[in-house]
Amino acid sequence: MKSKIRIKNLDCAMCAKELEGELQKIAGVREAEVNFIHQSIRLDCETQSVYEEAIKTIGKFEKVEIVREDGSEERAGDKADGILVLLSAIFLVAGLIIEYGIKADWGKWVTYVCFGIAYGVVGWKVLWQTVCNIIKGKLFDENFLMTLASIGAIVLGQYAEAAEVMALYSIGEYLQSKAVGASRKSIAALMDLKSENARIRTAEGEKLILPEEVKIGDVCIIKAGEKVVADGVIVRGQTSFDTKSLSGESMLRDAKEGDEVLGGWINAGGVIEVCAQKEYAESAAAKVLELVENAARRKAKSEQFITKFARVYTPFVCLAALVIAFVVPLFTGNYAANVAAWINRALVFLVISCPCALVISVPLTYFSGIGYAAKNGILVKGSTGLDGLAGVKVAAFDKTGTLTYGNFRIGTVIGKDGKNILEYVAAAERGATHPIAEAFKDIETSVQAEQVCERAGKGIACVIDGKPVWCGNRSWFRELGIEVQEPAAAATFIHVACAGEYWGYITIEDTVKENAAETIGALKRQGIERCVMLTGDTKARAEKVAREVGADDVYAELLPGEKMEMARLLKERGRLLYVGDGINDAPVLMEADIGVSMGGVGSDAAIEASDVVLMRDDLSLLPVARQIARRTRTIVFENIVVSIAIKAVIMVLGLLDCIPLGVAVFADVGVMLLAVLNTFRARLPLSSKRRRAH
Repeated sequence: MKSKIRIKNLDCAMCAKELEGELQKIAGVREAEVNFIHQSIRLDCETQSVYEEAIKTIGKFEKVEIVREDGSEERAGDKADGILVLLSAIFLVAGLIIEYGIKADWGKWVTYVCFGIAYGVVGWKVLWQTVCNIIKGKLFDENFLMTLASIGAIVLGQYAEAAEVMALYSIGEYLQSKAVGASRKSIAALMDLKSENARIRTAEGEKLILPEEVKIGDVCIIKAGEKVVADGVIVRGQTSFDTKSLSGESMLRDAKEGDEVLGGWINAGGVIEVCAQKEYAESAAAKVLELVENAARRKAKSEQFITKFARVYTPFVCLAALVIAFVVPLFTGNYAANVAAWINRALVFLVISCPCALVISVPLTYFSGIGYAAKNGILVKGSTGLDGLAGVKVAAFDKTGTLTYGNFRIGTVIGKDGKNILEYVAAAERGATHPIAEAFKDIETSVQAEQVCERAGKGIACVIDGKPVWCGNRSWFRELGIEVQEPAAAATFIHVACAGEYWGYITIEDTVKENAAETIGALKRQGIERCVMLTGDTKARAEKVAREVGADDVYAELLPGEKMEMARLLKERGRLLYVGDGINDAPVLMEADIGVSMGGVGSDAAIEASDVVLMRDDLSLLPVARQIARRTRTIVFENIVVSIAIKAVIMVLGLLDCIPLGVAVFADVGVMLLAVLNTFRARLPLSSKRRRAH
C-alpha cells in the first residue's frame, strides 16, 4: 500500500535523511522517501501492520509530528511555539534589566527566577530531545550542542549566558522555521494545479468525482474560476484561460471548440465542456506536480558535500572542544585554576561550530531557485539541473520544433507522368510519429497503406494496392539503389518510389522561430562558447536555418545514433546543453550533461528524459533559466563561503576569550538567519536591466 503523509517539525535535511534511513530499516517497507522541503513522507508498505509500525517510528522521531490534511494542528503548533519563544525572550530581557539595574539582594533572586523561566519554557524541548537521542545512540546534533553549552554555563555559574543560549537558539530556530515555511508555502501556492473534484456529464446528469477517476472520453464541465481537470479538447463553448501556474505566461489564452486544453489551466470565462484525452495521472498538471514533488531527490554536488561535511564536522568539533577544555589547560601552568576558563572557551567553541547555516540554507537556496524558475514557466528537475545549467559551455539544438515551429506545410509537388504522389505520401504518413506527418493529416486520399514500417531518420516503407512504396530522404533512396536528383533549394524533400520506380518528390516548408536568433545571442553573452545545431534534415535546409539563428556549427542528415555520437564529441569541448522536443531526441537529452525539452510541443519521452522543461513553446525562456541557475549557484557559494568565514573568525575570538557565550550564540543564530535570508534572493524577480543584458 502506498501513501503520502504530511508532517511538521522536521528541522533539517540531515534529520530527513536519518528518518528516511530508520523507515527503510523496517521489514516490509518497500520504499520510504522523506522530503524535508515539502515536509512530507512517501511510503510503500506491504501490509497495514507495517504501515502502522512506520507511523509509530515517525511519531517517535525527534520533534516530528503527523498533521491532519486541514493543517489545523500545524497552525496551532506554530502559534504555541511563537508564544513560548516570546515568553522566553521577555523573561530573559527582564532578568538582564534587573541584574544590571537593581543591586539589592532580592534582585539577585528575581534574576535567577527570570533566567530560569527563560531557560525552561523553551529549553525543556531541547533537553528532552537530547535525552531521547542519547538513548537511541544519536549524538552530535544541534540539540546536543545547545544542551552541553547551556548546562556547562550553569555549572560555571553563568546563569544569564545559559538562558541566552536557549532563548537565542529558540528564537533562531523559530525564525528559521518561518523562513523555510514561507518558501514551502510559496511553492505550494505556485504548484496548486490540482482540482479538488471533477464534474462530469453522465446519462443521469452531472456527477462529482475525484480527478483520479476521470477516464479518457469523459466530458468534464468546467465553470468559471475552476481548473481544467485533465488534458482534453473543448467540445462545447468558448472561453479564456489563465495558464500562469502551468506555463508562467501571464496573458490570458483564448480557446474555442476543437482547441486542446491542459489540466491545471483556470477557466477565466464562461462554462465549457472538455472531453478528456488523457487520464489525470497522464495530464500536464499531474506531471508537473510529480516532478516538482520529486525535485529534492536529485541533489547538486554542493548539497551532497554539505550533507557529508556535517556528518564528519560535528563529531570533529565535539572532540576538539574536549581537547580545548581539558587538554589545553595542562600547558598553561596551573591546571586547576585555568580549567574553568578553558571549559567556558570550549563551550563558546561548541556553540559557534553548529553547522545549521549550511545544512539549512544550501538546499533551501536550490529549492527557492527551482520555485522561481517554475513561476516563470521553467520546470527544473532538482538542484542538479540548476547546477548543471549554470556551468554549461556548449549548447546544441535540434532543428524541427525547437529552432523552427515544426508546423510543416506542403510546398512543391513534382510527380512523374501524372502520378498522384501526394495521395500516396498522405496514406503512408497516416499514424506516423515524425513531425512531418502533420503536414499531410488533412490531405484526403483514395488509397490505403498497409504493412507500414517507419525507419527513423530515413522514411516510411509500406504497401499500397499490393505494390511496395517508399517515401523518404535521398540518402535512404541511395541505399535502396534508387537514384534521385534534388534541386539546389533549402527545403526538406520527401522522395517517392513505387515498385522500384522513382515517381517524384514533395518539398516541405518550415518557419524559423522569431526568438531563436535572439536566444542564441543571449546564451553567447552569458558565456556559452559554442552554439551548434544537430538535425536529420538536409544539409542545405539545415545550413539556411543555422545562418538565420546564428549557430556556430551545423551537423545535418544525422540519424538518431549519429546524433548521440555527435553529442559525445561535443561533450569533450565542455559541459553540454542539448535542447530538443521529439521522441528521437530522448537519447541525446539523456546523453547530454543537461537536457532541455520543449514542454509546449515536446513529446512525453523527451520531457521525461530532460533535466529542464520549458513549459511553453518559447525558446526565450532558456536564457532566463540559465540566469536563474547562475544566480542560485552564486547564492549557494556566498552562503558556504560567508558562513564558514564568519564562523572561523568567531571561533578564533572565542578561543582567545574575546567574546562571551551569549555573544557566540547570537553570532551563530545571526549567521544562520543571514544565510537563510540570503536564500530569498533566489526568489526575487530578475531586474529588467539584467534581462535586457542577457
